[in-house]
Amino acid sequence: MYMVSSCLCGNPCRYDGSAGQTDRYPGISELLARGLAVPICPEVLGSLPVPRPPAEITGGTGRDVLEGNARVLNIYGDDITRNYVEGAKKTLHIALQAGCTKAILKDRSPACGVHAVYDGTFSSNRIPGEGVLAALLRAHGLTVISDEDL
Repeated sequence: MYMVSSCLCGNPCRYDGSAGQTDRYPGISELLARGLAVPICPEVLGSLPVPRPPAEITGGTGRDVLEGNARVLNIYGDDITRNYVEGAKKTLHIALQAGCTKAILKDRSPACGVHAVYDGTFSSNRIPGEGVLAALLRAHGLTVISDEDL
């Protein structure tokens, strides 16, 4: 069973209110049709609205956020770390209850980033590392796959 970033399933939950390009991910559509995927948006589960201001991790990566050594801020400087941690924990709970062993996540997101996240300067600079949810899922033994690896 797979947990999948909801935006990759065509749900309009991205920060700008858009959905992912589902035609890029026919494998995800097939998993959904076969009942083998659970779409989840950790930002929405963390009580963030759609649309919402862009957010980035400041001072590290998702693992650092979970350890209390980095924060998630939106473009206006509001600290929304709690929302990201809460959403990641709720997502993990749902994934485990559903029997998910793998996750397909939207790369570069402060929640779902698998290989890279933005550096917190809102200047499109990326750093190697994972988002808050990706770090939490990996810490609990789930295999995490980037949409860009599909």
